Amino acid sequence: MSRSPATLDLQLHPKQGDALNSLATEALYGGAAGGGKSHLMRVAAILWCSAIPGLQVYLFRRIRDDLVKNHMEGPKGFRAILAGWALCGFATLVEDEIRFWNGAKIYLCHCKDEKDVYKYQGAEIHVLLIDELTHFTDSMYRFLRNRVRMVGVTIPDAYKGRFPRILCGANPGNIGHLWVKQTFVNSAEPMQVTLRPANDGGMVRQFIPARLEDNPSMGQDDPGYENRLEGLGSEALVRAMRWGDWDVVEGAFFDCWDRNRHVVRPFMIPRSWTRFRSGDWGSAKPFAFYWFAVVSDPIKAGDVLLPRGALVVYREWYGCQHGKDNVGLKLTAEEVGVGVHQRQEGDKPTYSVLDPAAFSHDGGPSIAERMNTGDRPADNKRVAGAGAMGGWDQMRSRFKGTEDGPMLVFFSNCLHAIRTIPALQHDQSRPEDLDSDAEDHAADAVRYGCMSRPWAAVGKSEKQRRPLDYAERLDDDDEEEVGDWRTM
Repeated sequence: MSRSPATLDLQLHPKQGDALNSLATEALYGGAAGGGKSHLMRVAAILWCSAIPGLQVYLFRRIRDDLVKNHMEGPKGFRAILAGWALCGFATLVEDEIRFWNGAKIYLCHCKDEKDVYKYQGAEIHVLLIDELTHFTDSMYRFLRNRVRMVGVTIPDAYKGRFPRILCGANPGNIGHLWVKQTFVNSAEPMQVTLRPANDGGMVRQFIPARLEDNPSMGQDDPGYENRLEGLGSEALVRAMRWGDWDVVEGAFFDCWDRNRHVVRPFMIPRSWTRFRSGDWGSAKPFAFYWFAVVSDPIKAGDVLLPRGALVVYREWYGCQHGKDNVGLKLTAEEVGVGVHQRQEGDKPTYSVLDPAAFSHDGGPSIAERMNTGDRPADNKRVAGAGAMGGWDQMRSRFKGTEDGPMLVFFSNCLHAIRTIPALQHDQSRPEDLDSDAEDHAADAVRYGCMSRPWAAVGKSEKQRRPLDYAERLDDDDEEEVGDWRTM
């Protein structure tokens, strides 16, 4: 007996079913590649549209070509799934829109650039689906989440309290890795459903981890897929894509970062060491200030050898709102200047450099003049050119250091530098530069500091051959406590 064209095959596996039937109104599904994220979203969109007349579902990907290829074409795309309903007149596919007989609609949307979100400023989004959430910035997501609302739609009893809602899918990595990890993965235990406070969206949130094993259809349809994941070549990429490990960042701009090598516990900074400060200005976005000390003779900091000339970042002031990592404090230049002076009281740097943009004049005193912190304009060269090293090369070179040890380390209380710098990604149009849409304020400030003391690897000096243990070098007259409240 042949199947009616009006019958749809919308099968889901148990973990996908958990996401479909979740009581959470803001959910992230995924982690590893092959977990069935895209198929889940298509099935969910169709089921919800068929059950709720007038429902408006917005399905996003960052790039339109990816949206069409991933969700419209292929044996499991919308065209194939809905072919029977289209034949019967139950559904109509018109360009980037799918219309159902009951007035429900699926809109296929994309946001290539930050400004593209404003195309949806007036939208009433009942269901927001975002495929590959880590391709989006935090600000793009927050803007779209703000459009999620529902008025005048009758919700069946089986769905009451579950709409409006958001369902996203993602793999670790890319530009949004950091904020997605902070928002969904680290905010609660996996599968735990939590009500978020108003300043965090006020929705009921859940992270639903999924691996290849949770989507047996992939193994049946493509038996070699697992081997290709295992053979990606990069250990970090295998951990991220095969096992859904959010603690690794594949494609990181600073792929030489190693927490065990570049983060040290705070220690007493000798008074004889040269100290300086660098800063990146921000108001709506965070500002970032860092205090550096220059190692005068090789020492050990814990298990890390610090060669002569290494930079130790020992204090951080990062101006972001609590719980909103890429949102600034909106302090005035004068208030920031006072804060800088307070944090370095009794610890005056030899010199200080500041974001060159802070020295611009627009009819009145510049930001740098209003701060009154004695800064000079930083060297803002980002990438190498004309025989000179750029700031990113300086940072990368110092991270790699010498066989003796790294030439740039951070005290463990420099939380935002440690949080953001390892997660930064390459600019897709300029691979030698990093993607400035990400939270790059700490990196910019550290780059200014590195450019103020250019360094290139050379042969080991005699002193570098004989690093002294830190405890042997210091006495009571030659040390200073820097791990106090001013480091925060």
